[in-house]
Amino acid sequence: MTARITKVLIANRGEIAARIIRTLDRLGIASVAVHHAAEARAAHVRMAGQAVELRGDTPVAAHLDGAQIIAAARATGADAIHPGYGFLSENARFAKAVEDAGLIFIGPSAEVIELMGDKISARTFAERHGVPVAPSVMPTDDLEAFARDAERIGFPLLIKAAAGGGGKGMSIVHSASEMREAARIASGEALRYFGDGRVYAELFVENPRHIEVQVLGDGAGAAIHLWERECSVQRRFQKIIEEAPAANLPPALRDEICGSAVRLAAAAQYRNAGTVEYILGADGRFFFLEMNTRLQVEHPVTEEITGLDLVETQLAIAEGRGLPMPQAEVPLHGNAIECRICAEDPENNFLPETGTIRRLDVPQADWLRFENALDPGQKVTSDFDPMLAKLVVHGDSRAQAVDRSIAALKDLALLGVGTNIDYLARVLDHPAFRAGDLSTAFVARHAADLAPPAPDPATLDRVLIAAALADHHFAQLIDNVPEPYASMGQWRN
Repeated sequence: MTARITKVLIANRGEIAARIIRTLDRLGIASVAVHHAAEARAAHVRMAGQAVELRGDTPVAAHLDGAQIIAAARATGADAIHPGYGFLSENARFAKAVEDAGLIFIGPSAEVIELMGDKISARTFAERHGVPVAPSVMPTDDLEAFARDAERIGFPLLIKAAAGGGGKGMSIVHSASEMREAARIASGEALRYFGDGRVYAELFVENPRHIEVQVLGDGAGAAIHLWERECSVQRRFQKIIEEAPAANLPPALRDEICGSAVRLAAAAQYRNAGTVEYILGADGRFFFLEMNTRLQVEHPVTEEITGLDLVETQLAIAEGRGLPMPQAEVPLHGNAIECRICAEDPENNFLPETGTIRRLDVPQADWLRFENALDPGQKVTSDFDPMLAKLVVHGDSRAQAVDRSIAALKDLALLGVGTNIDYLARVLDHPAFRAGDLSTAFVARHAADLAPPAPDPATLDRVLIAAALADHHFAQLIDNVPEPYASMGQWRN
């Protein structure tokens, strides 16, 4: 059964909304943006064919109001909703409500979102279908029994929220004496962020790599993968640099990891785009981590190596047109790297920064994408995630992609708010990164090497003078001599 999508409401904001709108425009599909009053002049709002204001005490509360979003879709004549990522993108109740309203949800079914959204049920399902999972301890009300079971597995253990992600409700436990307090804290954080205080523990693989596989499913049991991505460079359990394909991954291991992801998606009768995530130990063993039932932040690197537009592919699957190609025909061209440009201070534990964007100069090249929805004068607040944009670079080889990424970061100017731009360039230029010696401990392990060099005062003065002279407002002030001095010409007292 196929259905033609003619108008899509994007239940999201910022760079992902802008990115979806660009594909809709290219395909001749009408777009509807949603926004809180505080972002009425945002770039994604101006780009869309229509825009609807959402009511809410805060911008986040407005974007989490599923009933209001569905009402906006129906009022504007949209026949489909694209959730982007974050907010309601992995909310099974929202997906079901969209379909109950007679609209197309551009994503998997509510049942699959629910299955994979609960980390415990997802692990059980994965194990049942031959996907490796790490030894684990399931939740129980009896903390004593929980601690005893944990000791039998051995330490260190990773305590995780059953219904969450993004590093929330997660902690590492190194001994039985730490278990009870760590479980209590993790449960409280999970309850606060996800409304579900259940936690579980699994064997913590020290210094693992974080590998994920982009999958597509038709909802009827057919699935393919679009290769893997390396997401090991993280801070506070959150990714800052991703690349595709993964560095130094033996072909046989790549086939095994990607094959298991396809097997999982097919068994779940997965529909649309999704990502299966794994941890990979130094010994070559890999374990299922979770499945994200949505488009990922880092999807552009997959697009760069395959030549596919994943949003276009999502639309085709949602319309019932099936998968874009058989597995044997999925391309793999070169290497791609994505750097997440965040408003944060790497020298202060990556704490978020706020400010006003005063200047944005983006380098231009046919091998570069700058995914953003930024405007000069735009205020960067604590209302949303600190990620501002994504710099995506493609190269014929990994070495070329690294060199191009460093050059692009050095040419990128984003002034008015503190960012991690310089830090990212130092990470990419580190010998270990260039060699593909990566793990989730990369940032901590190389912290001393990644610290900024001490500024040279003379160089700093020259840079500030050059920046001031390059600013046209400053230049106008220099040339704008007030009366009566302007009438005096060259004469001066």
